[in-house]
Amino acid sequence: MRVAITGSIATDHLMTFKGRFADSLVVEALDKISVSFLAETLEMRRGGIAGNISFGMAALGQRPLLVGAAGEDFADYRSWLSRHGVITDHVHISETKHTARFVCTTDDDMAQIATFYAGAMSDARMIELGPIHRQWDLDLVLISPNDPDAMLRHTEECKVRGIRFIADPSQQLAFANGPFIRRLIDGADFLFTNEYEAHLTETKTGWSAEDIAERVTTRVITRGGDGVTITPRGAEPIHVPVVPDVERVDPTGVGDAFRAGFLTGLAGGLGYERCAQIGSTLAAYVLETVGTQEYSITTSGFLARVRAAYGDLAAEEIAPHVHCSRP
Repeated sequence: MRVAITGSIATDHLMTFKGRFADSLVVEALDKISVSFLAETLEMRRGGIAGNISFGMAALGQRPLLVGAAGEDFADYRSWLSRHGVITDHVHISETKHTARFVCTTDDDMAQIATFYAGAMSDARMIELGPIHRQWDLDLVLISPNDPDAMLRHTEECKVRGIRFIADPSQQLAFANGPFIRRLIDGADFLFTNEYEAHLTETKTGWSAEDIAERVTTRVITRGGDGVTITPRGAEPIHVPVVPDVERVDPTGVGDAFRAGFLTGLAGGLGYERCAQIGSTLAAYVLETVGTQEYSITTSGFLARVRAAYGDLAAEEIAPHVHCSRP
């Protein structure tokens, strides 16, 4: 299966605050908020949702196509991704803007305050999927947070060209209005959100869960420590728990890793339960690591974690579809 990952490509600036944001926030005065948090550590890492998902798929042995926009400062990042198995030929390079920046501070509760600078990402609206589809005969396109016009363009193009697509609006739901969200998700093969985003989607679109089920083939809702629920149209929900006993170091990129694992399972023709188990196992690696692409996995180690969390049968069925660079 040939999968294209569209979305943001960014550099992450990740800081940690030893304390709780909640202790410094006064609910009655949020309209006058002016706070500063003294960060204890700073890590500068490669990131962006499309970059993270593509890296995660490649780490499991896939060859995803990364489709997005970056600045001329992307050269080292491109080399890193290419070396790990990501096809980067279709990254548009802006001549005037820097690659996007994600600046995020995480407190002791794993709560996060973040700012995102779009930069070159705004040029993604100029990317045409047609030539990419003609070259690679795409089977599936993931449309993740990106320049809003790019997200709409990619969605409409998938519909016109008959390419199956996954709607993954996540962070862009905060700014988006109902009509925008409805255009993004209507007709999707999959809709990915976390639990809060699922409620936000229903509130903003005015569509109930039943209405969305009529427009989306399969809905995937991640629930943090409570696992994930996959609801195919007309079928009973499938619930998959998280990998237990994972050290929580940094949650940044955990959702991206889950998507990378889930897509790896889809590419292998596995059922949704196995897809989610691959995703949850890869997410555990990211949660244990500072940085969204700093983890290192081996095939044997990955399958051992699957076996410990989900049993021998799960590991046996997943094994033929996971091919890490190290055995």
